[in-house]
Amino acid sequence: MEFLAPANLALLAVPLVLAIAYVIFQRRRRRYALRYASVAMLRQAVGPGPGRRRHVPALLFLFGMVLLVLAIGRPATTVKVPGFEGTVILAIDVSGSMLADDVRPTRMDAAKAAAHAFIDKQRVAKNRVRIGVVAFSDNAQIVMGPTLDQVALDDAIDRLKPLRSTAIGRAILSSLDAIYEGAGQGDINAEDKVRVGVPVKTLPPAPALKPGEHAPASIVLLTDGENNQAPPPLSVVGEAATRGIRIYTVGVGTPEGAIVTNEGRSARAELDEKTLKQIAEATDAQYFNAQSETDLRRIYEELATTLVLRDELSEITYAVAAASAGVLLAAACLSLLWFTRLP
Repeated sequence: MEFLAPANLALLAVPLVLAIAYVIFQRRRRRYALRYASVAMLRQAVGPGPGRRRHVPALLFLFGMVLLVLAIGRPATTVKVPGFEGTVILAIDVSGSMLADDVRPTRMDAAKAAAHAFIDKQRVAKNRVRIGVVAFSDNAQIVMGPTLDQVALDDAIDRLKPLRSTAIGRAILSSLDAIYEGAGQGDINAEDKVRVGVPVKTLPPAPALKPGEHAPASIVLLTDGENNQAPPPLSVVGEAATRGIRIYTVGVGTPEGAIVTNEGRSARAELDEKTLKQIAEATDAQYFNAQSETDLRRIYEELATTLVLRDELSEITYAVAAASAGVLLAAACLSLLWFTRLP
């Protein structure tokens, strides 16, 4: 236990002085009684006295005073407080097909709006969920490492622009880098990032997890297309699964896809739901399909974060003050009951 106003503890001198005064008074009272010629005659005259019981109200009064001073010092203690914590990486597809308007106003704008809503949810609930942003097209880039700075996150999402191609495997690898290393990784290229589908950069050893146990980190992979860059997503998903990191996959649009025109070229963007479902199943997560901005917002609402117990300093002045009041009241009641006077 610690005190938020320790200077006030100097008032402990008051009950100390009262205790010394009480001891002195009791000794003087004893010397005064010994002046009688016969102590036996005195006892016979006044009858049996209260004995040690007479000290009980006084001791309770002094103890109540001590508690009162401690309350004035604003005591605080560390308690376990439940709250949502963890790390969530938002891996967002920024390929050209995200310009399709089958999800109004466009897939890209709907994805941004849902991401903003997710961040705002953490702000309102005062959750300590660290959020990072990975953008992927033909390459994958850590746009914002995991942070609690929600303003910076909103700015990072607003800066996302559509490019070309879809590299889901690289998005998974970059998201793992973001979880373990934070920002500052730059562009992730196939040549220097992948070797037979495995990251060249060594990740921390996989922890020993119990069956059904997960790490306090997850990846939300949002895409509207199918992978067309190395490495294949299913060849790298094991890197997340062995570490207990769940990958929630979100498919934007319909499986039939849509015709998208970007930079003067038209192409059909088809959603590879089969692969996205396999990624989610391999990491004990879920696959969601979103065909509207409302769907995207609902999906982000359902995303799992980890409920943990964290240490938090909590003031307990009210409890100590209540205890002081109770002890002082008991001292007064006993004194009135036994001696018809207050201590």
